[in-house]
Amino acid sequence: MPKDNLINKILEIELKMFVSVPSLQKASCQEDPDGFRVMRSSQFAVWSENTLDSYYNDLKEAVALGKNLMTLKYARMDNLIPPLHESAEINRMIDDIVNIQVNWQQDMILKYPALMGRGRPIQDQKGVQGLTSFKTYLKSELETYSLMTLTFLFQDVMHCSAKNLNMTENVYQLLVKGLGYESLEEAEEQTKLNTP
Repeated sequence: MPKDNLINKILEIELKMFVSVPSLQKASCQEDPDGFRVMRSSQFAVWSENTLDSYYNDLKEAVALGKNLMTLKYARMDNLIPPLHESAEINRMIDDIVNIQVNWQQDMILKYPALMGRGRPIQDQKGVQGLTSFKTYLKSELETYSLMTLTFLFQDVMHCSAKNLNMTENVYQLLVKGLGYESLEEAEEQTKLNTP
């Protein structure tokens, strides 16, 4: 299956899961399916076909079992349920992916402070409620992936890391283009102009 088709099939399932995450009040992003598609497709576009194919299988299996991976992710973010993997090997792999991606995120903050300043803080901040950190968000999402998907994603991340490529920068390049900017530099300048 071509990569674009695979991403569209993933987004179709994810969006259904996302809008049905139970909450006391619908989050604004749950009512913005186009924004959701731009954000998630930017992330998936930098994954290998093996990783995408495996994650698509995770989603199909979850649907067959009546599981909502998005509900599980948000429940983990809020620490409402225990960790989803018990294996030390899997949790080490998750931690390695998180640590590399945190470094990439920090590099992005140095290069594009205005743009990146609008996102999640990297680490949880003591005493600050209501805004989940990038690290917690990512770890919670990774916990919903199968061992196979994590293994393929780990290979993608290590491949980029070995070549000194910042996967996060590639995601943001696609994201800002999806939002109508020509480049990260243009998005950074516009963000500076629009920040009081």
